[in-house]
Amino acid sequence: MEPTVSFVLNGKPVSVASPRDRMLVWVLRDELGLTGTKVGCEAGLCGACTVIVDSEAVPSCSTTLGDVAGKAVLTIEGLALDGKLNPVQEAFREHHAFQCGYCTSGMIMAAWAFLKKKPKATRSEIVEAMEGNLCRCGAHVRILDAVESAGQAMGGAR
Repeated sequence: MEPTVSFVLNGKPVSVASPRDRMLVWVLRDELGLTGTKVGCEAGLCGACTVIVDSEAVPSCSTTLGDVAGKAVLTIEGLALDGKLNPVQEAFREHHAFQCGYCTSGMIMAAWAFLKKKPKATRSEIVEAMEGNLCRCGAHVRILDAVESAGQAMGGAR
């Protein structure tokens, strides 16, 4: 029998009986049914699987279940509150900051974590912060516009 690992997921306590070295992305998708977190490179390089662990954006494909024991994990499914989109989600919608959508959840999570720390970020700071999230469709300009707009909505009006 596998050990149970407990953590807070999207504001609710959960316990998962799975190997501690199982990658979080697979626990989220296969064991908890949260498929908003996408699998890209499986090497922590593309950002498609980005989730928030204790307020830090991390690649869930290289974060183990054991790494999140006792911590708070936030996924794209937990970002909207009471059916209302988060300002980052709303900005991505308004700016059409996606094309195929595969990278979008990771982009939103990375942007949210960054803007929580620095809502008044400059365009160049946003570019630098989003470097770890790749989009193959070429929506980069719209993504940057969305992140900039979300920062303004989150209190960083310039």
